Order: sequence, then structure tokens, then C-alpha cells
Amino acid sequence: MKVLSIDGGGIRGLIPALVLAEIEQRTSRRIAELVDMIAGTSTGGILACALGKPDPLPAAEIASLYVEEGPKIFDRSLLKQITSLGGYLDERYSSSGLEKALDRYLGDTPMSAATLPLVLTTYDTEARAIHLLRSEGEHSGASMVDAAHATSAAPTYFEPVRLDGATLIDGGVFAVNPSLVAYAELRGKLDLLLSLGTGEHTRPLPYEKVKDWGQLEWARPVLDVVFDGGQDAVDMQLRALLPDGYVRLQTQLEKASDDLDDAGADNLGRLRDEAEALIARETRTIDDVCERLTE
Repeated sequence: MKVLSIDGGGIRGLIPALVLAEIEQRTSRRIAELVDMIAGTSTGGILACALGKPDPLPAAEIASLYVEEGPKIFDRSLLKQITSLGGYLDERYSSSGLEKALDRYLGDTPMSAATLPLVLTTYDTEARAIHLLRSEGEHSGASMVDAAHATSAAPTYFEPVRLDGATLIDGGVFAVNPSLVAYAELRGKLDLLLSLGTGEHTRPLPYEKVKDWGQLEWARPVLDVVFDGGQDAVDMQLRALLPDGYVRLQTQLEKASDDLDDAGADNLGRLRDEAEALIARETRTIDDVCERLTE
């Protein structure tokens, strides 16, 4: 089995989208023809749906959508800034921009119509439990729009999503890197697990800065810490479990912002630069991956 796993990371999903476009260019095939399953968290879940829907979008086209739709999704009106007190009293963004973008590109496609198995991560805040949205089997009755919306409902950024009696938030709270979820779904029966990151945080939180922080100061940074630590833990575990079958393509963000919601034109350009640098640096690894995917 060959599996693709795509991390969460908001607007930074542009990076794996460009890596996937490079793989499609080198193989002259669509991603859904190359892998047997896609697992995604948050922005990675959106990518999974776009890649796995009937008549899938080319990865290069999906990458362009980040540039076109990102500023609309992460649009903070003055009224929203005031009523949310900068995100401290309410979510930072209305879900309308995200919902419109998902509707435009995924339409009314049900998850069950996917051309290959999809697994999207969410967390049910009422059941206090992991909730996986699938294209087959348990929890496979959602539309792609609803599933993609639920997996992207990052706390403090967007409202939770009510779906089939559950209250769902971004699966990044437990699996920013959903590779281990994919491993568990297939019980380790994997020949190749290609894991794509969205860029690692590089801004330090030094002792002198954080030592006197309370709940208010930690409210936003702790989410980044959970996301960052979670993906590193999964990476370490998969390298031990699948030493020959796990390939991780990730980069440190040297130029681009690590904010999930920095959809400004300058940062989108820097994210593209980060992706191109990653592709150039890992070109031999990508060639090897392409060969294994087309075997």
C-alpha cells in the first residue's frame, strides 16, 4: 500500500500543494492514480478532498487556489476584530470565506464518492474523543465540504462544526501530522508512507519571555506549541516503525511566516519560495518517491 499524508497548517498548505504539483509533473500522473489512500489534517484534509474527488483538480491548480482564496478565507473585518477582541473573546474569522471556497471547488460531492480512500482528522469536543471522517466505513456520510470544513475548524480561528450530532474541531489538536493515523488505519501494512509537512515553526519562545505568562498570554502560542510538538513526535515514531517505508518532506520556515493565517501577498510569495527551496534540496528524494509511486 502506498499512502499520502498531508499535515495541517492553514495557508502554509501552499507548500505541500506545490510539492504535489512537482510530483505530478515528474510522473505525468495525478496523485490519486499514484497512491492507495490519502490522510489529511486541516488544510491537508482540504487537499485530500480536492485530490480525491471525482475529476480531481491538478495539484498545480490547487496550489493556485491558496493564492486566490487564502486572502478571502483569512479576511478579518473591522467589526470582527472589535467583537472578537482580536480573537480573545470569539473566533478570529467568520467561516463564510472558507465555506464559499469549499463550495466552489468541492460542490456537493459526498465523501463516499472519492476515487480512493480518504481519512480526515477531527476532534469531537462533546464526546472528548478523536473523530475520523472517512470516505468508506464509519463516519463516511458527510459531504466533502462539511468534512473539509470540520477538519479545518482550528480553535480560536474558526467556530466548531456541528456534524451528525458531533461538535468537531481541527484534528491538529492531536494529529497535525496524520501519518500515524494512516499507519493505524492500515495496521502498518504499508510499502510507502509519504508525509508532507507545511513548514516548521522557527520562532523561539525564550524563558525570559514565557516564564511569567498566564492563561491569556499562552492562549495563542500554546496552540502552535501543541501543533509543532505533535508533528515532531509522529515523525520520530514513524521513522522507528517504518524505517524503509516512511518519507517525510518538511522544511524549516526561514523566510515565510509560520502563522496559519498570514495570507498576505508577500507571505504567499515567501511560502512559494520555501516550497521551491524544499523541492530543489530534496530533488533526489522526490525522484526516488516518484519511482516508488509508479512501480
